[in-house]
Amino acid sequence: MDMAFTHVSVWTLLAFVLTWTVFYFTNRKNKGTKLAETVVEERKDGATDVIIVGAGVGGSALAYALAKDGRRVHVIERDMREPERMMGEYMQPGGRLMLSKLGLEDCLEGIDAQIATGMTLYKDGKETNASYPVENNNFLYEPSARSFYNGRFVQRLRQKASSLPNVRLEEGTVKSLIEDKGVIKGVTYKNSAGEETTALAPLTVVCDGCYSNLRRSLNDNNAEVRSYQVGYIIKNCQLEEPDKVNLIMSKPSFTMLYHVGSTDVRCVFELFPDNVPSISKGDMATFVRNTIAPQVPSKLRKILLKGIDEGANIKAVPTKSMSATLSEKKGVFVLGDAFNMRHPAIASGMMVVLSDVLILRGLLQPLRNLGDANKVSEVIKSFYDIRKPMSATVNTLGNAFSQVLTASTDEAKEAMRQGCYDYLSSGGFRTSGMLALLGGMNPRPISLIYHLCAITLFSIGHLLSPFPSPTGIWHSLRLFGLSMQMLVPHLKAEGVTQMLFPVNAASYRKSYMAATAL
Repeated sequence: MDMAFTHVSVWTLLAFVLTWTVFYFTNRKNKGTKLAETVVEERKDGATDVIIVGAGVGGSALAYALAKDGRRVHVIERDMREPERMMGEYMQPGGRLMLSKLGLEDCLEGIDAQIATGMTLYKDGKETNASYPVENNNFLYEPSARSFYNGRFVQRLRQKASSLPNVRLEEGTVKSLIEDKGVIKGVTYKNSAGEETTALAPLTVVCDGCYSNLRRSLNDNNAEVRSYQVGYIIKNCQLEEPDKVNLIMSKPSFTMLYHVGSTDVRCVFELFPDNVPSISKGDMATFVRNTIAPQVPSKLRKILLKGIDEGANIKAVPTKSMSATLSEKKGVFVLGDAFNMRHPAIASGMMVVLSDVLILRGLLQPLRNLGDANKVSEVIKSFYDIRKPMSATVNTLGNAFSQVLTASTDEAKEAMRQGCYDYLSSGGFRTSGMLALLGGMNPRPISLIYHLCAITLFSIGHLLSPFPSPTGIWHSLRLFGLSMQMLVPHLKAEGVTQMLFPVNAASYRKSYMAATAL
């Protein structure tokens, strides 16, 4: 009796478990089918896949890239007029490569963009030419840069993105993000008619620049103002070497002149917060005449003063630095200057954001449903590591180069400045290696560390020449400490593994810089 009851109980239990299992997996399959059908149905109804806040270089490029993959994209831009910016006027060779991989290379056409093959560096009456390496550089693209009016380039990108039927480009001011239990569902914004409305999508990308009003609600990192870039345009003139950026190691910091059009030249110089003359009162124009102009080589001085004499519109904008951090909130991503900034002296901001767009697009392509916040979060975390070879190289180089270009009465700092000039003047592997790093042609943090160490040794050699002295040895030790101060914070911020492990850089080059991806 007991044995029969036991058998019946066991078989009843097995039947129940089997029935429940069949029911569970059948129901799960039906739910998955319904979810897929719902996603398809939403797409048929025109629902948005991605909201992008900001239609600058990064926002417009991302909109185009995602739309080419079949996503429905809603871009909300505060001002659709042509921007008037002093930054973002120079596209490094690496940036042009990224632009080509995104199918946007024709946006450099029809805007009077000028070819740039390198720079001419001036210091204490001497000059040297440093060009992007053409031979044996392992860079599978034309190694030249482009300089142009930023606004013209941005408008071409916007036109390219809006030419796709699944991109909606709208003028409006985003007020806030819509959040539900730590997941961003969309945005609240005021449209061009002044009406406050909402836009919903499974993924929101904040790409509204260095003055982002949304960043504070997502990240706790703050932008640090280090200096001011002061500049103006000189009309109807031409430099002797129009294909070179002229970089003068002046005081208190650098001065640059380069073409942004066939007959338009940009003059820009750096000042620090405690020494910014008034533009409105005319003090800045006087400062240019009396302080900047005498330090500029005679062949460039006439052009620099021409702009002042003709009453060029002088602008001053803060240079900001901000390390990249990820938001803990889901369903949202921050990109461009709202995400990561470095000193603009090396003109690589657009190159980094285009690299980021290329990486993000590739990671999102396999995801059928962007509404899976957990999977999207995994993608964003992967993105943060994959971008490191390019971003870490550029961030570290921008910080180091800006510090080296700053004039100082400190003997150790001035020796570093001289060592940098001597290194770039020496030619061969040293010059080509540094220009490859500057141009984004070799995004390898370990290569950058090598060159920074070599410049440090050049600088120490200057201090100890012709014979070592106690003072020279002391300043050499201080100089070594200065070079460590340039490098160590970035090792900490970017990650020691990402900076020193060469496999990461090799993987980046194979995935995003190989000819097969063109």
